[in-house]
Amino acid sequence: MALLEIKELSIHFGGVKAVQEVSFSVEKGDFIGLIGPNGAGKTTVFNAVTGVVVPTKGTIYFDGRQLNGMRPDRISHLGIARTFQNIRIYPKMSALDNVAIGLDSHASYHTVSAMLGLPHVRRRDKEIRETCLEFLDQVGIVQYKDSETGSLPYGIQRKVEIARALATRPKLLFLDEPAAGMNTAESMELVSFLQTLHENTGIAIVLIEHHLEVVMEVCKKIHVLNLGQMLASGTPKEIQNNQDVITAYLGERRTPHDGE
Repeated sequence: MALLEIKELSIHFGGVKAVQEVSFSVEKGDFIGLIGPNGAGKTTVFNAVTGVVVPTKGTIYFDGRQLNGMRPDRISHLGIARTFQNIRIYPKMSALDNVAIGLDSHASYHTVSAMLGLPHVRRRDKEIRETCLEFLDQVGIVQYKDSETGSLPYGIQRKVEIARALATRPKLLFLDEPAAGMNTAESMELVSFLQTLHENTGIAIVLIEHHLEVVMEVCKKIHVLNLGQMLASGTPKEIQNNQDVITAYLGERRTPHDGE
């Protein structure tokens, strides 16, 4: 059984057909790319899986459970985490406190206990801090633990967001354009980081990314959306040589002699 199974997913916003009959699956430990031109429906698929939008048609199964109609918080607790194209952090909070928010989604004590400062709450808070340090270390930024997150370089902020997602202990991680705003050198550093993260955790990852060099380097399989529909699926090499994909990105057909 696949970890994630999307079957004939369609999402309409009024008369706009954002996603049409899209199907694909994610196995445990996969590293999959989801690419396509702007407006192809990629983030809309993420939003449907994480409960942000309700599918018009189709079914979504995760770890054997149907997600249709489930609240985003419940889906998160089942083991799906995500980052966003526009970084969503608390800029005035420290990196450590930002990560702690992910752990707090699994809080093991009540508000009253926290207000009273009971011993088991203090022990739990110490455990949370130690665990947050582990996640920050895992993404290579533990030295920034006490820094105000909004003052950190863009690439470090991205890693804070990923560390917070990892703190929810997901089985599946959605990354929505983590290289957005990065230059070529920063993008290649991200490639190394994502490869190491995947090797060390074994978490299944689905990556949306416009920097195709990143996708081609880290993903084992790639799905291409265009105008809300599945255009192609295959290995990075197969996708690079797919004429329909080339046409979707460049708006024209190419022959083997083009550019020679």
